[in-house]
Amino acid sequence: MTATREGSTKARTKEPDVRSGDTPDELRALYEQMVLIRVFEERAEEQYTRARIGGYLHLQIGEEATVVGAIAATTADDYVLSSYRDHGTALALGSDPTAVMAELFGKEIGVAHGRGGSMHLLDPKRHFLGGWGIVGGHLPIAVGVALALDYKGQPGGVLCTLGDGATNIGTFHESLNLAAISHLPIVFLIENNQYGMGSSVELVSAEPELYKRACAYRMPGERVDGMDVLAVRDATRRFLKVAREERQPGLLECVTYRFRGHSVADPGKSYRTPEELERWRKRDPIVLFEQELRRRGMLDDQKVQEIRQRVEQRVEQAIQVALEAPDPAPTTLYEHVYGPQAREQFQRMCVGAPFEEAEAFEACLREPR
Repeated sequence: MTATREGSTKARTKEPDVRSGDTPDELRALYEQMVLIRVFEERAEEQYTRARIGGYLHLQIGEEATVVGAIAATTADDYVLSSYRDHGTALALGSDPTAVMAELFGKEIGVAHGRGGSMHLLDPKRHFLGGWGIVGGHLPIAVGVALALDYKGQPGGVLCTLGDGATNIGTFHESLNLAAISHLPIVFLIENNQYGMGSSVELVSAEPELYKRACAYRMPGERVDGMDVLAVRDATRRFLKVAREERQPGLLECVTYRFRGHSVADPGKSYRTPEELERWRKRDPIVLFEQELRRRGMLDDQKVQEIRQRVEQRVEQAIQVALEAPDPAPTTLYEHVYGPQAREQFQRMCVGAPFEEAEAFEACLREPR
């Protein structure tokens, strides 16, 4: 079994003792996913500096254990929604690295056909309903997905990941309250990387232990070590099981750390001391898990090198294919964004378009497809 959504539901829902009952292949698959996310993000940062990626770019370097552990707990029936720091989420769900990189490049073969970019990845085939650019804006949508599952009597639950900054947004209260009173199958997972942009959790949150907010909605809450992939998977698995089977939503806080700034435009040093950064780097989640697997005899220098080379080749290939892929055709601008009636609607709107855009757009509509 691999650690992607492509495995069967039965395989994904078995619940062995995560500390001693997993097979070497399963644990090495989790390790490789973490390495893939780290290398992908490092190379994405490099591509951004080469002006191949536009807009914003939020990296999950340092948060790999939280991402991989949470997704590993889901089944093929579950749905996932995330914030705009979403590259690792897509990769952990099994999205093709080439399609993810191409999306960052704004190419037609991207997971959102080049329309979404870094902050709006999605993969409906794997039940990934998107990264969302507005802080906290996806929480009500996730609740709506859970409501739809409950209303239709469908199996599965919803995993909604959010950053610590979203816990002080009004939709956080509204979403948790509605999920609780409606008994919806949803787990809200806070990726607490200590900072909302440049402000620490302690500075902006009256209750910095964010999991405690669950008590206000009479739902279970728990805090786990977000640098321990197995601890995250164990906790997420328990919470999702209760959500699916008992229709009991929950709030799970994973304490992690981003080694880079909030985005590539942020050096991340003005509000963090060198001592703090060094202290957290000593708890690098990939290094910690590698050490654990070495102690179990499941990894050695040769296997680590093989995994690293395989991942680097995949990411390099993703970059090269994305570079050569075509841009979306201008005539398809509104496809995948608006409904099928959009062409007729926009054609009527062209009359009042400024700067001669009306003529240009009408010509665009007349071009053969």
